Amino acid sequence: MTHTSPAATKDNHRAAGVLLHPTSLPGPYGIGDLGDELLAFLDWAKKAGLRIWQVLPLNAPGYGNSPYGCLSSYAGNPMLISPKQLVEDGLLPVDAIDQVPNHGKIDFDSVAASKNDLLRRSFAHFNEHALDEQRSALASFVRDNPWLSDWALYASLRQRHGGAPWTSWPAGLATREPDAVAIAENELADEVRFHEYVQWLFFIQWASVRKAAHERGIQIMGDVPIYVAADSADVWANREIFQLDENGEPDVVAGVPPDYFSATGQRWGNPLYRWDLLRETNYAWWVARFLAALQFADIVRVDHFRGFAAYWEIPASEPTAIHGRWMPGPGRELFDAIRKAVGALPIVAEDLGHITTEVHELRKAIGVPGMKILQFAFAQPDSPHLPHHYEPQTVVYTGTHDNDTARGWYDQASDGERQIAALYLGVHTSEELPWTLIRTAYTSVAETAIVPAQDILALGSKARMNLPGEEKDNWSWRLEEGALTDELADELRELAEVSGRT
Repeated sequence: MTHTSPAATKDNHRAAGVLLHPTSLPGPYGIGDLGDELLAFLDWAKKAGLRIWQVLPLNAPGYGNSPYGCLSSYAGNPMLISPKQLVEDGLLPVDAIDQVPNHGKIDFDSVAASKNDLLRRSFAHFNEHALDEQRSALASFVRDNPWLSDWALYASLRQRHGGAPWTSWPAGLATREPDAVAIAENELADEVRFHEYVQWLFFIQWASVRKAAHERGIQIMGDVPIYVAADSADVWANREIFQLDENGEPDVVAGVPPDYFSATGQRWGNPLYRWDLLRETNYAWWVARFLAALQFADIVRVDHFRGFAAYWEIPASEPTAIHGRWMPGPGRELFDAIRKAVGALPIVAEDLGHITTEVHELRKAIGVPGMKILQFAFAQPDSPHLPHHYEPQTVVYTGTHDNDTARGWYDQASDGERQIAALYLGVHTSEELPWTLIRTAYTSVAETAIVPAQDILALGSKARMNLPGEEKDNWSWRLEEGALTDELADELRELAEVSGRT
């Protein structure tokens, strides 16, 4: 299997893209989905000369609805399934769907309730009315995806136990004793089949989306977080490859050390890998995870890339990240194992934060681009995020999902940052800042330029996608209907043409 490199779309190595998670699309069902509004967005992106569409992880989210705290690295997010498409595919009666009032942002609780009800009704409809070819397609999907049995049983058990983490389940289930698992599979057989069905729905709809993107000359950039959630099917089904105690709780957890931005660092709490054991299997679990990621996307952004060179290990008993230590990561041999399975590495390395020479050397050794963020470029004179420092093998962003919008950032920037921005960009107001940054990204030497949809629309802080450390309102922003106009598409295409990105 081979893949196109991140910047090398067709015969032009320069490309531009947009960052927009599908949940942020407009539509009548309370959350963006894989239906008509997404196809309209892809049409707009093509008109705008964009050749990359970047999304956040598309897996089923857990606590806080964060796509970076998913219940599985393999299972798709059921909330993205399009009700209208289900009706068109004969998998849901037309009278089963009702439009949900658009309150501007996603109400995840109400969406989950309404969408789960629709999926249950779809499953019942399938059981009664499915065509033979549909039943055969579902059976083939179950057979061809070995991860699905673990996910479907985990999801069924999690529901039976009221959403409690797997470490609190009865001991036989928590440790996956064969007899206990066999009893649960028998008792929950119909529920297991429901979760298998839901994943089939997601993947047939996502396959249509990928086909539509490719027909428009657009590649999809996905996202692979380095760590997985402690309460996930990944950890429950693979306890041996994580540093856990006898109860399944992490001995040590992930994070980053204290720095300029945080006196206590960041304690993320994810379990850490047993890289020694993974090495003995030639990183088979990671290879499988990467292959799964390529079912979602053509290119993947690897989050916290520096952790593959060295990672910060924090004792689980510590309340902050202060008392941790650096530990060696797997380095190049992990990526050599992945390359052997997939061919050329379709990777973008998220190499932000505390970056050392060994991290840069690892990225260059495996031959993948790193990232630069223009919002970071004005905190100091001659910042490495300023375009005159870029090498061509770079993906430049105005900002990411973790940043404020460009306009929001400028509104709250220090006087010093604004002064440097004025000198470097010739910009003096928040109104002109977003498109000045877009132009700066497009005209830079970086082979790939990615712009969040919020910056194309020059929106302020209310349109921010995520504020790290805050739990309320994250991930809930949505586009207004018709906001991405033909005029904006024309402006972006002209900029792409003059900067050699078409």
